[in-house]
Amino acid sequence: MLSLVSLGLFDEKDLTIRGLEEAKRADRIFIEFYTSKWHGNLKNLEEMVGKKVELLHRKDLEEDSGKILEEAKKKNIVIFTEGDCLVQTTHVTLIQEAKNLGIKTKVIHNASIISVIGETGLHPQKFGPYVTIPFPEKTKGKMPESVYEIIRINRSRGLHTLCLLDVAEEEGRYMLPQEAMKILLNMESKRKENVFTEDNMVMVFAKAGSENPLIVFDRVKNLVKKDFKELPAVLIIPGILHFTEKEHLLMMCKK
Repeated sequence: MLSLVSLGLFDEKDLTIRGLEEAKRADRIFIEFYTSKWHGNLKNLEEMVGKKVELLHRKDLEEDSGKILEEAKKKNIVIFTEGDCLVQTTHVTLIQEAKNLGIKTKVIHNASIISVIGETGLHPQKFGPYVTIPFPEKTKGKMPESVYEIIRINRSRGLHTLCLLDVAEEEGRYMLPQEAMKILLNMESKRKENVFTEDNMVMVFAKAGSENPLIVFDRVKNLVKKDFKELPAVLIIPGILHFTEKEHLLMMCKK
């Protein structure tokens, strides 16, 4: 069997009882850190499950997944993933590949940035499709047009846009909100469609799931100058605000 066990948003304390029980039954346990910044302690996690937890990199699941799937034909394999395991398409593909090979699969869910977005005061049902802002070098310095287009379409419909920020886990690099804003401003300078300007109000949401999450709402021209270091972080571009959303954000701005 292949089991994907979601770790939740912040550290090993977010692991569910169901997920813990599944890991204790496993013959072999893996974990990946390439989708977000995890603040947990691997040794503590190993003590909790009573087994060694082996690190996976992106290529292990995207290019060499056959090795894990072959082992899952004979053993119970658990892969720990950050947030909720099926938010990332890589894991969805892995489950599909396992099923095609006749391997039993199990998915154990947990909180993700998408499921806790209401903590910002914005209504979850008012979010359109989300985007991932990649590091420029991954796209040879050219931002994918689809990122700008999705933000533009969401704004035209009055919808909020959640912007996930890129991770280069093997290099230990995590995109910061100010970097993401500069990338979007650069795209705006080329497109000139008033989708993302210095006068836009945006939100930075960092360390979701922790005891001290960071939520900041201000104009781009102010936030882009700040030295945000809190991780993991996302950028939110609001659409048309409901009056209850406005009340919440005004309260935040007064803090």
